[in-house]
Amino acid sequence: MKNEMKIEFDAISINEGFARVAVAAFVSAMNPTMEELADIKTAVSEAVTNAIIHGYENLYGYGKHGDRVPAYETIHPGKVYMHCEIKEDTCYIVIQDKGKGIVDVDKAMEPLFTSKPEYNRSGMGFAFMEAFMDDLEVFSEEGRGTVVKMQKKIGVGSWIEAC
Repeated sequence: MKNEMKIEFDAISINEGFARVAVAAFVSAMNPTMEELADIKTAVSEAVTNAIIHGYENLYGYGKHGDRVPAYETIHPGKVYMHCEIKEDTCYIVIQDKGKGIVDVDKAMEPLFTSKPEYNRSGMGFAFMEAFMDDLEVFSEEGRGTVVKMQKKIGVGSWIEAC
């Protein structure tokens, strides 16, 4: 089977949930297990959140209730681009932004590293993406944006049938 979709949406917090639902609907044709589906949705959620918060610095909607500071109130214009493709038994997902980019990708990918500690960010986004997907690549250029490429093979949970 081969299938493809492309979606472009505003870089605002509410669209993180939209991206999760869209990718879940798209990969459902592959008949993933609940665990595979949860892995994909979590990885996409992390990548989209990174694009919104770090790429465009749109923090509105990510604070604790009542924790509104001026940075949270500002919405910077920007789009997040999601491209998903199914080839055979593998789902390929690309999340892209055209925001400020990452100065040091290797540093950003270290578990617990965050460029926004003042906003209680955990620094585990890339670690989760890496743990839940079979492959992860991150490309970024300062001032031009970031591209996150992930892939997940579906149907490798044959242990379920063995039980």
